[in-house]
Amino acid sequence: MFNNTYKRIYKKIKKHDTIVIARHVGADPDALASQIALRDVILNTFPEKKVYAVGFPASKFRYLGSLDKFEEEYYKNSLLIVTDTPDAKRIDGVDATKFKDSIKIDHHPFIEKVCKLEWIDSKQSSASQMILELIFHTKLKITKEAAEKLYIGIVADTNRFLFSYTTPRTFDLVSNLISETHIDFSSLYDHLYMRDIREIKFWGYIANNLVTTEHGFAYMKITDSILKEYEVDAATAGNMVNEFNYIENIYAWALFSEDIKNENIRGSLRSRGPVINDVASQFNGGGHIFASGVRLSTFEEVDALIEALDQRCREYSHHE
Repeated sequence: MFNNTYKRIYKKIKKHDTIVIARHVGADPDALASQIALRDVILNTFPEKKVYAVGFPASKFRYLGSLDKFEEEYYKNSLLIVTDTPDAKRIDGVDATKFKDSIKIDHHPFIEKVCKLEWIDSKQSSASQMILELIFHTKLKITKEAAEKLYIGIVADTNRFLFSYTTPRTFDLVSNLISETHIDFSSLYDHLYMRDIREIKFWGYIANNLVTTEHGFAYMKITDSILKEYEVDAATAGNMVNEFNYIENIYAWALFSEDIKNENIRGSLRSRGPVINDVASQFNGGGHIFASGVRLSTFEEVDALIEALDQRCREYSHHE
C-alpha cells in the first residue's frame, strides 16, 4: 500500500512544472519543516521546476528557512501539496479547490477529504517523518539543510521523542537520516529550546497562576495586557503548553492567549490520558487525541471549553 502511495506522489511531483506547498495556519516547527524541506528537496531533485512554500511567516521559527509569496497565477496548471493539515479551513493562504491537482500528506486523524490524492497516517509522529519516509522511498534527493529541518520537525512534534506516537519506525528513519547526511543533530536543539529571559519570566508567571480543578484539569487565561507586561506574543504563550507535561494529578491542561492582532483567542490543549481532540472539534478546533488547538472569539467561549474539558477529565478520573 505505502509503496504505491510513494510512487503516486513522486509521479505527480515529477509531472508538474509548478508546485505550491502549503500547511496549516498558526504554523509550528513540524508544519514549517515539512513544507520548506519538501520544497528544497524537490528543487534539489528537479532544479528546472518552480516550487513555492507559501503561508503566513512565523518569525519565531525563521531559522527553518524563508517562505515564498503566493501569486494568483500559481493556481494555473500547478500541483498543490498540503502538509500537516487535516481540513480545508486550516490551510494557510491558498484555496485547494483552485489547483489542477493536489496531494495531502498528514499525520492527524482524518477530518475531511481535501486533495485528490491523500496520504494520511495518524500513527506517524509528525508530517516531517512522513516527508522523510517519502524521500527514502523515492528518487527525491535530500540535502543536509533539508535533513536538519526534518530532524527539528520530528523532535518538535514528539517533544524530544517523549510522546507515545514515537515508534521504532521513527527511530529507524532518524538513524538513517543522521547516517546519510551526517547532520550535527545536537546543535539543532539550540534553535528549539533557547529562550529569551522574558519568556522564562513569563513561564514563571504561568506556573504561579495556573488554575487547577478537582477533576485534574489545569488552565490559564492570558489577556493581551499580560502579554504586553511580559513583552511576549500570543504564539509564545501557546508554545509553552508542553512545559506542563508532568504535573502529578493533572490529566489535561490548556493555555488560552488573547491575540489582538488576529482578533481571536488561541487555545493550546494537551492531555496525558483523556481524549481531547473531539472536544476541540466542538469548538471549531482539532488535532491529535492528546494534543489539539482551537481559535475562539470570546472568553465566554473559552469558559465553555474549559467546562467541557473539565468534564472530560472528571469522566476519565472516574474510570482510571
